Amino acid sequence: MTDPNAIQPSELDQLPDRDPEETAEWQASLDAVTKAAGPHRAAYLMRRTLERAEGAGIALPKLLETDYVNSIPTSAEPAVPGDEALEQRITAWNRWNAAAMVTRGSKYGVGGHIATFASAAWLYETGFNHFFKGKEADGSGDQLYIQGHASPGIYARAFLDGRLNEEQLDNFRREAGGNGLPSYPHPRRLPWLWEFPTVSMGLGPLSAIYQARFNRYLANRGIKDTAGSHVWAFLGDGEMDEPESTAALALAAREELDNLTFVINCNLQRLDGPVRANFKIVQELEAQFRGAGWNVIKTLWGTAWDELFQLDTTGALVRRLRQVPDAQIQTYQTRDAAYIRQDFFGGDPALVELAKLLSDDKILECFHLSRGGHESRKVFAAYKAAVEHKGAPTVILAQTVKGHTLGEGFASKNANHQMKKLSVDEFKNMRDLLELPISDSAFVDGVVPYGHPGADSPEVRYLQERRAALGGPAPARRVHPVAPLPAPAEKAFASFDKGSGSQNVATTMAFVRLVKDLVRDKETGKRWVPIVPDEARTFGMESLFPSLGIYSPKGQTYEPVDRDQLMYYKEAQNGQILNEGITEAGSMADFIAASTSYATHGEAMIPFYIFYSMFGWQRTADQMWQLGDQLGRGFLVGATAGRTTLTGEGLQHADGHSPVIAATNPAALSYDPAFAYEVATIVKDGLRRMYGEAAPGEDQNVFYYLTVYNEPLPQPAKPSVDGVDEGIVKGLYRFNTAESAGITPPANAPRIQLLGSGTAIHWALKAQQLLAEEWGVAADVWSATSWSELRRDALEADEALLRGEERVPFVRQALQGAEGPVLAVSDYMRQVPDQIAQWVEQDWSSLGADGFGLSDTREAARRHFGVDAESIVVAALAQLAKRGEVKAASVKEAREQYGL
Repeated sequence: MTDPNAIQPSELDQLPDRDPEETAEWQASLDAVTKAAGPHRAAYLMRRTLERAEGAGIALPKLLETDYVNSIPTSAEPAVPGDEALEQRITAWNRWNAAAMVTRGSKYGVGGHIATFASAAWLYETGFNHFFKGKEADGSGDQLYIQGHASPGIYARAFLDGRLNEEQLDNFRREAGGNGLPSYPHPRRLPWLWEFPTVSMGLGPLSAIYQARFNRYLANRGIKDTAGSHVWAFLGDGEMDEPESTAALALAAREELDNLTFVINCNLQRLDGPVRANFKIVQELEAQFRGAGWNVIKTLWGTAWDELFQLDTTGALVRRLRQVPDAQIQTYQTRDAAYIRQDFFGGDPALVELAKLLSDDKILECFHLSRGGHESRKVFAAYKAAVEHKGAPTVILAQTVKGHTLGEGFASKNANHQMKKLSVDEFKNMRDLLELPISDSAFVDGVVPYGHPGADSPEVRYLQERRAALGGPAPARRVHPVAPLPAPAEKAFASFDKGSGSQNVATTMAFVRLVKDLVRDKETGKRWVPIVPDEARTFGMESLFPSLGIYSPKGQTYEPVDRDQLMYYKEAQNGQILNEGITEAGSMADFIAASTSYATHGEAMIPFYIFYSMFGWQRTADQMWQLGDQLGRGFLVGATAGRTTLTGEGLQHADGHSPVIAATNPAALSYDPAFAYEVATIVKDGLRRMYGEAAPGEDQNVFYYLTVYNEPLPQPAKPSVDGVDEGIVKGLYRFNTAESAGITPPANAPRIQLLGSGTAIHWALKAQQLLAEEWGVAADVWSATSWSELRRDALEADEALLRGEERVPFVRQALQGAEGPVLAVSDYMRQVPDQIAQWVEQDWSSLGADGFGLSDTREAARRHFGVDAESIVVAALAQLAKRGEVKAASVKEAREQYGL
């Protein structure tokens, strides 16, 4: 029978062969080797031939997997500079204190993780001693993305270095008292130490890629020389299953980010058990990264394995290592030599003979202890090769044992991620293994002591000398003292105060026009970082393409199809726009890097990220929480906002809830402006607060979320009354009264207050007319630019009251004396305006677009949700009827008249 998977002659004919006879000879040679020496030998020769071709630059498909051995042979390992014995003792102290900190904290029930750092200690220590540049080095130093569960080891090192004391270690995960340590890397909680939040797994690797890319962006735009900065991301092998972990691998390779290194701690275990029980995670990751274009370095086995590989003259050992699934390697870690002899070596005659040459102690040393990630020499070789590699990012796959040095009760046990403490006897065994000078008498009342060799000890002096040579302590976060950015010229904002006259303008277009003016500012224009996920034309931003350019490290290597048009697609090496393709996650990672540049690089940048409002918070709210933790500053812009404004797009495009999600983020200042002048006022105040002279007590470490709409409508002039700007910023002001709107209500007419936000204010204004003309009701219309800021202010007033301070919430001050009930309406769920209901003294009711969106015209959608002008009229009459101010029959009459 014919093999259906075999390449047929017709397929081969598609590939030109100038010498078929030579090709046949090569094929015959392969067949001969296979027959004489077996398929393993044939595969070996093919791999080596492909490797030689790749090394010679011959264009061939990449070899995605290599043998399950170290990429750097022992003979090629460079000598480790420095004092290895001292580094061994430093690492031992850090292992001890990390375990002691978590164990001591367990009596409070606050938890903690021991096993991760135990496996990764040398991955960190080698970097701290020889590679990681501090903030006083050239440029901005290195950026370190520390694996969240390894934080106790980082605290232990800071303790040895004198940056933390015993009291702080004892307050690990107990921050309320003001002298504690956060559970994981949280810059907002410990801003002098942590730079990057990483424990929401998957966000660290994604952010690291975009940070490395943003470093190049700053350099290519001439803002800062970042050539001396290297980005290191420490990750878990289980973490790589998060889609964000691998979402941008191709970007890193495509842009040749050789300023980036991933270090993946392959201890083969995730939180509940093996990462790939029946498979091999290292091989899978190698293929994935190689396929994406990364340089891959495998650091799997320690020096104890060198003897075994030298004895493997047939390749049987290497073949067996490729066959054994990860869960079985984990099992070997916990079994005796007899079991390993039988299970690992017993199935192949060549391996049986090899095992006869090995003592039980040698077998246990190899299978229990000797991993590449546990030896400074192996790790140093990998790191040196990574930083010297040019033209592509590097991933180091370092094999370790989870729970290494913590004893038989921890090492490779499935449950070790949840194990929070060691017994006193286990600590004493650990002490003996690490050869630490801690006496039995130091264990007072069963409490494990912290260990420290002394501030003037050789270990501490060496540690500090190494860090001084590398540019200061690490990790560290520094906010460089920089002068506030000058305010842009007032005319950029004032031009919106006049309104648009008879021209209809959507607030999305107003925002884009404002940015076009601001990026021209001589002082701050270059600081703007426009970010958009492949929807620039949707938002009317194509006019920025030729003037600002789209960032590309390659420049523009082609002639754009629209080159003869005014607004052609222009890419440039110094381009200002980050047009990310279809990736909200990548765009948010861009935003985070740019928004924290004031701290990372001492260069304040002003990012604005504009996106479909439905696809921002809903998809990437976790990254927005990360942004708040990282103390980022900038403008998020939810465009084509609202549940009823995006005609025809339907359920999955209709945003009725992004302000609800935004309100859950303490760092987010969420605004729903109705008019162009409101957009300008909010942006102006945001620039002042985040980048200029913040007022006393104002937190600069906030970011703004503005919802803007794609519905072209007349833009009115800013009302020329006192307090408008304050009201816009604080969240509420009276746009007009019935009288100032030119409506003359009857004497003693019932009155109602209509509060509208965003596009809903236009329905409120129409309802204001209908109420007066058809029902004899006077309505005042208020613009609620921010329901959540009104709520934040009210909550602060409540907190002040608990302290004995009398403070009236702004919303109550603004509405004081306003006659009649209050009816609030927005293009979002009623939950959005209802945020402030409890602080409004008047009778309260609201309308909103609750439920799923639908495809239809704007008018039909608004009628469907009951938020159009006529629905507002009926709701207003119902409120007044309850108070006895209009006849109850009027409600029924209006409902019938408007077809409701």
